[in-house]
Formats: sequence, C-alpha cells, structure tokens
Amino acid sequence: MGQNRTELAEKFMATLPHAVALGLQFKHFGTGEAEIAMPYSDSLIGDLETGVIHGGAVSAMMDTCCGAAVMSHPNAGIATATIDLRIDYMRSAEPGSEIVASAQCYHVTGSVAFVRATATDGTSQTPIATATGTFSVERAT
Repeated sequence: MGQNRTELAEKFMATLPHAVALGLQFKHFGTGEAEIAMPYSDSLIGDLETGVIHGGAVSAMMDTCCGAAVMSHPNAGIATATIDLRIDYMRSAEPGSEIVASAQCYHVTGSVAFVRATATDGTSQTPIATATGTFSVERAT
C-alpha cells in the first residue's frame, strides 16, 4: 500500500476531535487492515468504582478503526462514512490496560465496504468486543 494513503489516514485521524480526545494512535495500517490503540485514561472511565472504560469510548475507537480499514483497501475510495455498525460487548476491559482494535475490510462493492473488527486489552483470550459493519465507498470523480 502506498505511503500516501498511510499519511492521509494519519492526518485525517489527527483532525478528528473524538480521536484526539480518546488518544487514538495507529499501530498498523495495511491493505484493507487497520489497528488502532487507545491508551487507558481516567477521563474515559465509565464506572468510577471499578475504573472500567466506558463502552462509548470503545465503540468510537472501533468505528474509527473500521473506517481506517476501508480507507486502506485498494478497491475503496479514500473517503468513507459509517452506514451500519453492530458492536457486541463480551466483557469489560481491564482497568489500566491499553485497548487495541483491529479491523479488516474483507469485501468492497461499487458503493459499500464490509468490515469486521475485534477489540482486546491483552489480558484475556476473550475479546472486549467484536464489530461488523458496512461503510460507504466514496470515490474521486
């Protein structure tokens, strides 16, 4: 995959206010694949008693990672938007742990891309959440 797409995606993510607020960082950006990390932050806690990160932060990270996977696919355009995203939560992330989302864009039609993703915290074989989604494919005219 060309360096231009990687640079474009990194610049795009750096301009997204939610991505900046969540501290999202690219770990991998490949052909139809993306991996994004979200460091643990007290500002993202959803349960003050346990220190567990709010599910909305995980959801936003997974949505962003899925979009990045679409942007990296050679048959997709460089712009995309979420059409539908289903997230299944399996467990809470371990407090203090970095959360990593990995997404694969596995099929692209003329106007829709299909993506699946997993979020983990490195403390268990069981993912925190999985996602499947469809994203628009916007091509240059």
